[in-house]
Amino acid sequence: MQTRLTAGDAELTITPENGCRIESLRIGGIELLRQGERFGAFPMVPWCGRTENGRFRNGATSHQLPVNAPPHAIHGTVRDLAWKTARVSATEAVLTCDLGDPWPYKGKVTQVFELTEDALTLRFGVETYDDSFPAQAGWHPWFLRNLGRGGRDAVLDFAPAWQEERGDDHLPTGRRIDPVPGPWDDCFGMPGGVDATLTWPEELELKVTSRAEWVVIYDEQEEAVCVEPQSGPPNGLNTLPRLVTPIDPLEVESTWRWRRL
Repeated sequence: MQTRLTAGDAELTITPENGCRIESLRIGGIELLRQGERFGAFPMVPWCGRTENGRFRNGATSHQLPVNAPPHAIHGTVRDLAWKTARVSATEAVLTCDLGDPWPYKGKVTQVFELTEDALTLRFGVETYDDSFPAQAGWHPWFLRNLGRGGRDAVLDFAPAWQEERGDDHLPTGRRIDPVPGPWDDCFGMPGGVDATLTWPEELELKVTSRAEWVVIYDEQEEAVCVEPQSGPPNGLNTLPRLVTPIDPLEVESTWRWRRL
């Protein structure tokens, strides 16, 4: 069963059983997200992007994750799980899912959606039930490159401090470089927080912000532009681990704000 939120002429559709994916975001009847079972906007937890060869360490313990984007593991596990609805109103929804196999630790993920007439705010909370573990959280929205109303393609504007150099294995090499022109499947550092604007000329402007300091831009497909705020870089379980402990959950927030042009 789908969950629908409305505020003014903004309509949000969430599909809990399909990984708590945002299936649709419509503003005045205009769809902003690429449609399809694997598109829309999905959560990336407990890691974002690729984890090298599906392996990571937690202290002295090594773990092997399913390799679902050979030779790597990609985008976490919760997008493949059915979520439970904890609370829903006309403009807010709270959904949860349990972490477990194939993730080697027990925990809980909570996602909050808050819709207003001109913005959508998304929040993650990642908790452990017992052992501490490294984790990441972020969102993977597929924004339509063209809104299909005869207008021009979207233009992306953002000013990262650096780009993570991408190796032949699609993972950051560890070297930070000056941003290079796209198309991209790349991670960028924004230490002041993610701030990126998509503009469909003479139609709509959408600003994606977050206190998170990392954003992946993926625009190699003709249909969409992905702007992905996340709590760490690809392969971050290995290179920049952030521990979730019983007294220190991982919390991430992002806001998408729009205005008509």
